[in-house]
Amino acid sequence: MSSKTVASKTRSPSSDQSGRPFKTIGLIGRLGSDKVIDSLQRLVTYLVAHEYSVLVEDRTATALPHHGQPEASRRMLGELCDLVIVVGGDGSLLGAARTLCRSGTLILGVNRGRLGFLTDISPDELETRVSEVLAGEFEIEQRFLLDAVLYRNGVAVGNGDALNEVVLHPGKAVRMIEFELFIDGQFVYSQRSDGLIVATPTGSTAYALSGGGPIMHPKLDVVTLVPMFPHTLSSRPIVIDAASEIRIHIGETNQTYPHISCDGQTRAVAKPNDVLVITRKPERVQLVHPIGHNFYEVLRSKLGWSHRLGD
Repeated sequence: MSSKTVASKTRSPSSDQSGRPFKTIGLIGRLGSDKVIDSLQRLVTYLVAHEYSVLVEDRTATALPHHGQPEASRRMLGELCDLVIVVGGDGSLLGAARTLCRSGTLILGVNRGRLGFLTDISPDELETRVSEVLAGEFEIEQRFLLDAVLYRNGVAVGNGDALNEVVLHPGKAVRMIEFELFIDGQFVYSQRSDGLIVATPTGSTAYALSGGGPIMHPKLDVVTLVPMFPHTLSSRPIVIDAASEIRIHIGETNQTYPHISCDGQTRAVAKPNDVLVITRKPERVQLVHPIGHNFYEVLRSKLGWSHRLGD
């Protein structure tokens, strides 16, 4: 088996008596898409024909009638499966990753979305690429996540985790937010802006990129802080050590209640004097790529960067 690891802790698949690295495969798909259902049906047919045990996530199963396979919750897939294949866009994989990181389950993405930075198998090469991975020809890449906890008078009142980013924003209101930023206990600045994006390297090609943040290689163990429309021309993104503790003190004079979103989903609503604490999660997501995965090729393809003439 060929494997590549970008961090120290990796869950290695165990081979069965036939020497195959995987035995039980879980399937998760984005709901509401006929294209996703088509790919899932192809996967079930292929995996069953090659005598793999297949588990279908219970929510996915509602859109996949007569699949004939056992069903399980997303959390149970993490406990029972050697590999989980996610069919959809990056959003689908983000949701699966936040749950499956707890068990260290390997995740393979099939792109049925738009950009597909994380789901790198295209539908037209589905069976070919999946067969290569199941034969042991794959690379493992680890990505870290962020933990966000909102405190009110010293008591936790909300929390969430994110593979892409944690965002402080005004919600539906069109008002600036006042807050103070501390990193590892050191005061950084007071700011009036539309909010702050705290992004991982994975999230550097998502919302943070639209806000003017830098693209970061997935191997980097750093976090970027990107102000959203700050009320000063000198405020710029900052890249810091991912092991840092980020504390955001919500200003007491805010006229709106800022929202805290994790990977695009609101997890808490802050009040004046609340404190948002963001740290790196101890668990990491284990992504599987076919051999030859190239981050720079992904950037060229997804962002429309030019190629050299003759390529």
